[in-house]
Amino acid sequence: MTRSGSRIRIAVGAVISAAAIAAVALAVPASWPTSHRSALSLTADPEPSTSLLACGGGVLAIGRDAADVSALASAAPQRLTVGVTPGAPDPEVADIAPADVPGAPAAGSFAAEPIDRERTDLAAAGSATVDDADLAGFAAAACTPPTMESWLAAGSGLTGAADLVVLANPGDVASRVELTVFGAAGQIAPDAGSGVLVPPRSQRVVPLAALALGEQSPVVLVTATQAPVQATLQSSLTRTLVPGGIDQSVPTALPAARQEIPSFTAVGGDSTADTLVRVLAPSNAATATVTVTSIDSGEQVYRTDPLALEAGIPLEVDVATLPTGRYSATVEAEAPVVAALWAATGVGEGSDFAWYVAAESIDVPSLLAVAAGPDPRLAVVADPDEDRTIVLTEDAGAGTSREITVPAGDAVSVALDGGTTYRLDPGEGGVHANVTFAGSGALASYPVVPADAAAAPVVVRPR
Repeated sequence: MTRSGSRIRIAVGAVISAAAIAAVALAVPASWPTSHRSALSLTADPEPSTSLLACGGGVLAIGRDAADVSALASAAPQRLTVGVTPGAPDPEVADIAPADVPGAPAAGSFAAEPIDRERTDLAAAGSATVDDADLAGFAAAACTPPTMESWLAAGSGLTGAADLVVLANPGDVASRVELTVFGAAGQIAPDAGSGVLVPPRSQRVVPLAALALGEQSPVVLVTATQAPVQATLQSSLTRTLVPGGIDQSVPTALPAARQEIPSFTAVGGDSTADTLVRVLAPSNAATATVTVTSIDSGEQVYRTDPLALEAGIPLEVDVATLPTGRYSATVEAEAPVVAALWAATGVGEGSDFAWYVAAESIDVPSLLAVAAGPDPRLAVVADPDEDRTIVLTEDAGAGTSREITVPAGDAVSVALDGGTTYRLDPGEGGVHANVTFAGSGALASYPVVPADAAAAPVVVRPR
């Protein structure tokens, strides 16, 4: 066979092979069956966590020891009210040792374990009364869950104030805390607030003067690492050797463009005891407005012109003197802000004051504890989009229930029994609520802490 003949056969064979391969390739998608299978997935419901609350403890005094003016002492114990989901066992009680106040009563912490894979709701609150030559007034505060971040928008670093940042660690792991101050010069990190070690099941106290001396309107950011902590700011005031009241303020709501202070009490007739609203835009400059509404009449009684907020610098607004009554306040801003409000019964002997902080939205049924104190009341504010009907049930949900209609964007106030617990069902949508106390020479308030919503189911897709 010649070479040319051989090349012709090879070429012909190649053409035939190529044609066969092409035919098979075209035939495969047309004739072979196909199979599609969804990715395997599993849905798991996370185990509910233990409900844990920590309390700020009793009222503390500073400067009573002439030999050591920075020494702290116990001024009054805290009377506690505690409640859990009906039918659940009593919560586990543990002491939080006051490491900086030798001999002082321990603060309390409470833990409730889940039952049958259902979270056990828990609420606690406490109050204290002091009537001493250097310290006088009434204070009440909710016991709150420890967190990694909280904002204290209360207190003063001016002369006459003896304010204290109280940090409680109810857990088994030590926490390291950074205290950042926002003041007239902006955001600062004072040495006294750097790396504060809070041992397990113990309490540490840092004087606000060591963090923000001379600051009229400080806001303190509490940031924890390693373990969460519960923060409280105890405020006290002395005017020319006359005690002017005490307060225990829990953290205000986290930064948001709209903040609700459901209720505060104004005591008219004293022009020197005006209401003050403190607002901070932590990160971005913004324009904000403050609106005050009478709970009794539903009428708007005060509204600021647009306020220019500088990033990181608190602004304090002096609200005109209000007639005696109950009011709500709303702060609306173009950027996230934190807010709180200060009111007092007067400035003379026997007066008292309170910080009213913004309340987080309550979207699920939650328990609230009512501390012992004068004229306890619950105030509820509805979100501005529509009316809400809430259900308030006595005995932590096991007693008598009553339905309460809250008009959109307005507030209602109802009387409560001190030393008891209630269940607040917000219905569809969110509400904001706080508990207030008011009496002769006594003011106090704390927000209702929303129960943790059940964790959403987790979808797991094996790879």
